[in-house]
Amino acid sequence: MKLSLGFSPCPNDTFIFDALVNNKIDTEGLEFNVYLEDVETLNKWALEGKLDITKLSFPAFFRSMENYLLLNTGSALGKGVGPLLISDSPNEFSTEDINQSSIALPGLHTTANLLFSFAYPDAIDKTFILFSEIENALINKETDLGVIIHENRFTYQQKGLHKIKDLGEYWEEKWNRLFHWEELLSTNP
Repeated sequence: MKLSLGFSPCPNDTFIFDALVNNKIDTEGLEFNVYLEDVETLNKWALEGKLDITKLSFPAFFRSMENYLLLNTGSALGKGVGPLLISDSPNEFSTEDINQSSIALPGLHTTANLLFSFAYPDAIDKTFILFSEIENALINKETDLGVIIHENRFTYQQKGLHKIKDLGEYWEEKWNRLFHWEELLSTNP
């Protein structure tokens, strides 16, 4: 049986799917037509039910649950690796400054947009561009701020860019405060 399989070309995805798509494990007769696309393209395709198997962001998954099942492995969520809100300026930014800025994000249906919107619900000047172009958009003054994901969160400083907020850290902090998550984890191993 041949199935369509979509994932992004980011390093964690290519590592996760390497053994499967390069016949390093027994797939018991399953074959794959592989589609390498950016995460927002995969999200849009998931909303259309285009692929049999796909990587997608959590917001897109929740909107496409009639077409997909969430596997219990392979998630890229983790502490200390969430999206970052960055700028080309080392200056401090108030919430009002951010709300009035133009912001480049890696896609409408991405977890990055969800977390940014959670932190800044009144920011409305959003532009959705390919995740790998956000740093250049800042450097070229095409946008005031950007939300970066994947390996860019570890290399942005090499381009003279500056972190404003770690959106994953912010989510974890607010989530813990709202739902006492750490307390629940410590009492329910």
